[in-house]
Amino acid sequence: MQLTNILALFSGLAAASPVLVGNLADGPSGHDVQIAGLAFAGSGCPAGTVSGQLSSDLTTLTLLYAEFVAQAGNNISPSNYRKNCQLNVKLKYPSGWQFSVFKADYRGYAQIPAGDTGTCKATYYFSGDSMQISSTMTIRGPYNDNYIKTDEFGVESTVWSPCGVEGLLNINSEIRLSPMDAVKPALLTVDSTDLRFKQVHYLQWQACKK
Repeated sequence: MQLTNILALFSGLAAASPVLVGNLADGPSGHDVQIAGLAFAGSGCPAGTVSGQLSSDLTTLTLLYAEFVAQAGNNISPSNYRKNCQLNVKLKYPSGWQFSVFKADYRGYAQIPAGDTGTCKATYYFSGDSMQISSTMTIRGPYNDNYIKTDEFGVESTVWSPCGVEGLLNINSEIRLSPMDAVKPALLTVDSTDLRFKQVHYLQWQACKK
């Protein structure tokens, strides 16, 4: 995997508004939470095809994809029916805390004929932990428009970063078209992913158990 330091050690990242977990009403100081690194690889995000933009208030990371496109139809290789991108986000934060999956918005464009479908799926997990959570959206043809997919998980279903080490969050995104023997042209893209590090629903914290 090629490491692409789109962001490196941004100090003072967003004072995250914590979600109340158990009896906890506080999270770590926003000045102590930083994006330490970003890496990506996959058929939908080859080297040099992803760029990052950080909002001026350091609360939203937007990733823009140049080649996250699935295509189907005559004379199109089956390998183009499905594309994926493995994203690794490393956060730096004080010991004694752990965080859960934050909210993410995926935006793209779909041109799908009647009888065909397009599927957008994202799986979230932390390195070293077998727990994971997924969300899937299916677009059924006929459809010819932009779309937005929003992932947001409740406290009861989230996966948490491990205690004692800085959590490396993995997000495996994929788009695919079906059926595999489609004749009419079909197209499904991912244009951007917004990862938000502020607001109560976007980043949740809880103290590690001693």
